[in-house]
Amino acid sequence: MSDRPPRWALAEDAEGRWHAAPLTPSAGPRITVADPADAVRAAPATTRWIWRSTPAVYPRLLASGIRVDRCYDVEDAELLLLGHEGRSGEPRSAAAAWARLTGAPVPPDPPARAAAPGAQDSLFEPRPDPLPLDALIAVYEDQERRQAATAHPDRMRLLAAAESAAFLIAAEMHRAGMPWRADVHRALLTELLGERYAGGGEPRRLAELADEVSAAFGRRVRPELPADVVRAFAAAGIRLTSTRRWEIEGLDHPAVAPLLAYKKLYRIYTAHGWGWLQDWVRDGRFRPEFVPGGTLTGRWVTNGGGALQIPKVIRRAVIADPGWRLVVADADQMEPRVLAAISRDPAFMEVAGRGEDLYTAISRQGFSGDRDQAKLAVLGAVYGQTSGDGLKNLAALRRRFPQAVAYVDDAAKAGEEGRLVRTWLGRTCPPPARRSDAEDADGGEAEPAGEPGEAGLPQNRREDAWTPGYASTDSRARGRFTRNFVVQGSAADWALLLLAALRQSIAAARMRAELVFFQHDEVIVHCPAEEAEAVAEAIRAAGDRAGRIAFGDTPVRFPFTTAIVECYADAK
Repeated sequence: MSDRPPRWALAEDAEGRWHAAPLTPSAGPRITVADPADAVRAAPATTRWIWRSTPAVYPRLLASGIRVDRCYDVEDAELLLLGHEGRSGEPRSAAAAWARLTGAPVPPDPPARAAAPGAQDSLFEPRPDPLPLDALIAVYEDQERRQAATAHPDRMRLLAAAESAAFLIAAEMHRAGMPWRADVHRALLTELLGERYAGGGEPRRLAELADEVSAAFGRRVRPELPADVVRAFAAAGIRLTSTRRWEIEGLDHPAVAPLLAYKKLYRIYTAHGWGWLQDWVRDGRFRPEFVPGGTLTGRWVTNGGGALQIPKVIRRAVIADPGWRLVVADADQMEPRVLAAISRDPAFMEVAGRGEDLYTAISRQGFSGDRDQAKLAVLGAVYGQTSGDGLKNLAALRRRFPQAVAYVDDAAKAGEEGRLVRTWLGRTCPPPARRSDAEDADGGEAEPAGEPGEAGLPQNRREDAWTPGYASTDSRARGRFTRNFVVQGSAADWALLLLAALRQSIAAARMRAELVFFQHDEVIVHCPAEEAEAVAEAIRAAGDRAGRIAFGDTPVRFPFTTAIVECYADAK
């Protein structure tokens, strides 16, 4: 007897009725109900549900008190398969997949839905054109055939299953919400920005800094307008291309200090100020809409709310409920450890399996114990920063870990040549498009990728800095992106499995704990104080399990730095 869980398909018709059926006809009859929750209640608890889109179905089930263990998201799987087949950009809806399967005209995907700030039902999608249950099943079966035709079918199936689980988790995190103290947030804003003036003007501290900037230039300057600031510096004999921090912080001019202070506070005011608080926090919870696989590398994004860019000072408002705790876990040196696993470099895997800081261990392998130089070499290899000292450090790394460096070198070469490049599980970086298809570069004031951080490497590198439309003529840029893509994307794949394993273990232990936040290499669980130690252990075990499932039996370890706190800001 197969251990595979029963599979049921679920689809809505044009009249709003829901139809469900097991894929094995002998497992039960078809069901037609008014509420999808009734269909789920009628099926075995271990069912893997096959449906068009998790965001279109699962929030309705959660609202009815229904939690499912497993699902298969047809539209997300179609997106992954299209990318793998070199067809990125084609419509990925279930209706489009059915049209391709039957030779009918392929409908375009519907426009992206904007988030609804503060709404409890922001994950509910507008009803699309219906796809009959039999058509949905046919699309699913076709996807199974296409997965089987890939070079690594088991990995591709695992990727689809893991990302489907991620959509379940995203919906559950939205419903649970991150605990958020609005009174603490308001006090922080007053402390940082000063009192608000009547009439909607800038708060007192921003107005004072704006006056200081103007006084330094000897004329009225609006520091929130980059063009105005650039003109003011030009009048003072200083030529700038932007007002980004790294370009102005070294200038010898009295306007620099108040301008930098203004920019920092203005960003808090506009991104997480009083308006944000009013829009996004309800009943003591911040409920962002998490979108798994929202970037080319598979990293998550949020649809509104800025959940992945919460300033450290604002984290003081994230406070656990009375008697509860926040378990905040950061994966330690996740991407280098993933590189060790996917490159199969014996020496690198051995170092990544030791019970110590990875960069410290590497520093003894040709860097005379200099941890910063070892870190610079590893991240330089991943990000392609190989000029200056980076070139010397890379040479030392290549001598010690030749397979690891060759792995990212090969990915960069494939990207430069316009070939498809894939993560370990099979997520695909699209081929380059014609330059005429490229969108204009963003001219806004958002802090860009590549801002120097520790050891001279980026702190906030955008994982999607290269886009499919960006220029077949810039092959080196694509090569730098694909060099990082195979590592960062494989790390994102590992993180999906981590979350799925953690969700499963929390449910199996019947804990009250709730996943409330996830960002790249960080996860937050809100739980009763008495469950906190067990949750921390569950995270550690989930990381190990994810490593084994994703990469097989390797020596590589995936440790975490974990803090059990009442306030998010105390975790770091």
